[in-house]
Amino acid sequence: MVGSTVPSVTGIDADAVTAWLRDHDPTARPPFRFELIAGGHSNLTYKVTDARDTAYALRRPPLGHVLATAHDMSREYKIVAALGPTKVPVAPLIGLCTDDAVNGSPFYVMRFVEGVVLRNRHVAHAWPVAVRSAASNALIDTLADIHEVDVDAIGLGDLGRKDGYIARQLKRWRMQFHDSKTREIPAIDEVHELLVAHIPDQQGSGIVHGDYRLDNCIFDEHGAVLAVLDWELCTLGDVLADLAQLLVYWGEATDDQFALDSPPSAELGFSTRAELVARYAARSRRDLSQLDYYMAFASWKVACILEGVYSRYVAGAMGDRAAGQDISTFIRRVDHLASRAVSIARTL
Repeated sequence: MVGSTVPSVTGIDADAVTAWLRDHDPTARPPFRFELIAGGHSNLTYKVTDARDTAYALRRPPLGHVLATAHDMSREYKIVAALGPTKVPVAPLIGLCTDDAVNGSPFYVMRFVEGVVLRNRHVAHAWPVAVRSAASNALIDTLADIHEVDVDAIGLGDLGRKDGYIARQLKRWRMQFHDSKTREIPAIDEVHELLVAHIPDQQGSGIVHGDYRLDNCIFDEHGAVLAVLDWELCTLGDVLADLAQLLVYWGEATDDQFALDSPPSAELGFSTRAELVARYAARSRRDLSQLDYYMAFASWKVACILEGVYSRYVAGAMGDRAAGQDISTFIRRVDHLASRAVSIARTL
């Protein structure tokens, strides 16, 4: 029997998933080993390895989630499938399962892309300096490719509203901030009002990844992007929001504060933010003259997001908090981002 040889892993019905995998990839050879490689409160990713060491990646919603619209596997699968034939590098897909009877919730499976994920400065430090430079260029070139995709031509024209992106985001994140804040941060409301008053005209519409940064890509040893990951926040709208959010997360060695705890880009050899902007400008057809607005918006948005994460830690809702973890870093990062946002927004 299959069930007697497959180990149990939380979030995976090993017997049922094994049967599903055998049906959808006749070359697969059970038994499979399942390993959670990306968890938390976002969609979960497992590495699945068969008896011949062929590897797959399985994506499913967080355990115990109740809002299907927040973690829509069919939507994420549709995005990756549509991008497959384009220049945008994504993992090859195996199949989508929408039958909850198999694993308790929908999931999809793709080929596992072997490469480097730059999760922190320690990983980046192990790379040669020249490769860090190449990765910077590849990252921005791939972002430009994402933004130039013709969404109607690949069947993603109905993915979301194409207009009014910034206005909707301002409303959403202000509401989320006030629903979760742990303290008063006057800069958040001030920046919101300034941003509402100065929304730039949107230059067309394109794919907005929603969380594009170094650690959401897989690189080869030469710094080329092999696959862009984590499409769950993807929508249509103002693509310059993507560029600005990448820049906000992009730490430089000379920065006195970081938006991320350990930004890989702070290691020697990665491009500066100015160099990333220059390369994007050379690759993109879009006018970047109002990029300061988007930088204020992205700094404000990330501050709202991090305040929400901090509030969940304080409330004890983040059950995976490590013993002794210093969560006061969230306060410093939120205050830094809010201060940066208000400084830029006052100049608009």
